[in-house]
Amino acid sequence: MLDLAGALHAWAEEGRDFAVATVVSVAGSAPRPPGAALAVDSGGAAIGSVSGGCVEGAVYDLCRQALRDGEPLTERFGYSDEDAFAVGLTCGGTIDVLVVPYSAGQPVHEAALSAAADGEPVALARVARGPAGLLGRALLVRPDGSYEGGLGGGAELDHTARAEAGALLDAGRTGTVELSENGTRCPGGVTLLVESAVPPPRMIVFGAIDFAAALVRAGRFLGYHVTVCDARPVFATRARFPDADEIVVDWPDRYLRRTGTDARTVLCVLTHDAKFDVPLLREALRRPAAYIGAMGSRRTHEDRERQLREAGVSARELARLRSPIGLDLGARTPEETAVSIAAEIIAQRHGGTGAPLTGTAAPIHGPDRQPLPA
Repeated sequence: MLDLAGALHAWAEEGRDFAVATVVSVAGSAPRPPGAALAVDSGGAAIGSVSGGCVEGAVYDLCRQALRDGEPLTERFGYSDEDAFAVGLTCGGTIDVLVVPYSAGQPVHEAALSAAADGEPVALARVARGPAGLLGRALLVRPDGSYEGGLGGGAELDHTARAEAGALLDAGRTGTVELSENGTRCPGGVTLLVESAVPPPRMIVFGAIDFAAALVRAGRFLGYHVTVCDARPVFATRARFPDADEIVVDWPDRYLRRTGTDARTVLCVLTHDAKFDVPLLREALRRPAAYIGAMGSRRTHEDRERQLREAGVSARELARLRSPIGLDLGARTPEETAVSIAAEIIAQRHGGTGAPLTGTAAPIHGPDRQPLPA
């Protein structure tokens, strides 16, 4: 639901009634993750997707039904020979969907959509399975621990839900939590879908070169907030990097020391100049980050690694460095190189191998994949 916050907030301000179908859980291979949503308003307009097309028609009908009845509902879609090309998932997976109707005067949902649309971090916990009368009930949690709403199952359930939602918000994750009816964490009672809306992750590109301009475009396409940093004001300009969210003229290591990074941050070092690289990477490898990559030939990498060891960087810290940067795609142009770097970032994030899918038996989607260690 929160991934459509901008559009749904506009619908709410216009006074439209609408229903939202949200993916609660995924088993096996399925194209969209938990939190993916499809919304339908009372006039029949639709936005979003829960399956990339496999079951959209059936989910659309469920949204219309929820609008007519005014009641939330759940549905499971999976593969079967009979309905594979009707409402089944032909990719072989199973998804559980929560469908909830919304109208004016629902302050928790209005507050959640407003905050997410404005880029404020919030978590929305909703009952996706549980006793009659609780389905769709919602609790909004903010980073400072404040909250709005309630799940209708008592103070202990709300207290535990706030703690679980806060933990997922801190991690920037969306997922499900199993609670007993009295609020303790154990399977069998209440299933909560917790959606986290957080600001986009950062990509910081060091080195204002032509390869950086292509990588900035790729980073923006992937949803990152992209910063370009270079110590040379003649190169770090808006004219050269019109797609960057931010351009910083500063020594790279000094800028990195004064800016924030977290476990989702991507750091791409394209300077391949030891006077910039070594102090920058020494700082970067000791900071939280999802990905740290450095451009250069294998000879440059070996020399840079030697200098980093001499500067006191440990073997464990060096193991975090992806260098030479990118996957082996045979890239030559800046655009091709940007694709190879972006592909490695995606593989690092989701635990991909980078191998062709043809001839491999690993699942394409689903929970079997685990992110590689940062």
